[in-house]
Amino acid sequence: MILDITPKEVKFYGKDLATTDSLNKKFGMNSSYTDMTGQVVKRKINSFDNENFINIKNGYYSFKTTDKINWTISNETKKAENYTLQKAITQFGGRNWTAWFCKDIPFNEGPFKLRGLPGLIFELADDKKNFIYNLIKSQELPGIFATEDFLESNFGNKAIPINEKQKHKLIMEFYNDPFAFERNNLNKSNNDLRININGKEIHNVDELNTQTKSMQEVIRKYNNPLEIDKAMHYPIY
Repeated sequence: MILDITPKEVKFYGKDLATTDSLNKKFGMNSSYTDMTGQVVKRKINSFDNENFINIKNGYYSFKTTDKINWTISNETKKAENYTLQKAITQFGGRNWTAWFCKDIPFNEGPFKLRGLPGLIFELADDKKNFIYNLIKSQELPGIFATEDFLESNFGNKAIPINEKQKHKLIMEFYNDPFAFERNNLNKSNNDLRININGKEIHNVDELNTQTKSMQEVIRKYNNPLEIDKAMHYPIY
């Protein structure tokens, strides 16, 4: 992931998004990349008001949230190379977090939405160790890195503003029928069509239903977002 701090905005996004965008610009390519982390955000500097970006079905959407973080700062410190890090804890997104921040780096930012400490967060982890972040490189760029082709839009698909209720509806629609497009084509052809899903050739609606149930199992199995208190509660059919 990349934490992109500019004089006016802060952005957090997957490195593969930036890499794909850079290759497109350098070689005149038209590649795309879908970030499935659910952690792509941007906000004004020194703000807890986040704009979230998410891929759902075949669409790209944005929705706004306010995510105030209340930290408890400890006197405990440790050394990381030439830096002195100080410990802080908080509860956010239904998880307990421990952060190690550096007062000598005067940015009160950190991974995803976890910000607001008097220094840059170098290390961050939840107590179940589901999400672990470590600062591995810091780089000052000569100018602001343009993100409009992969963050504000997803390689040609401009983010459509929605609210939380609409987001929930879209996610449930995908879960209920993840292969809706394929199902529609199969119905139109009266089953006289061959569809490839994950390397498996589908010949009829019954086989598609089997693949649908398998996909729903996968969605439920990996239903572990960073903000676990906002996790979807998927039914089992």
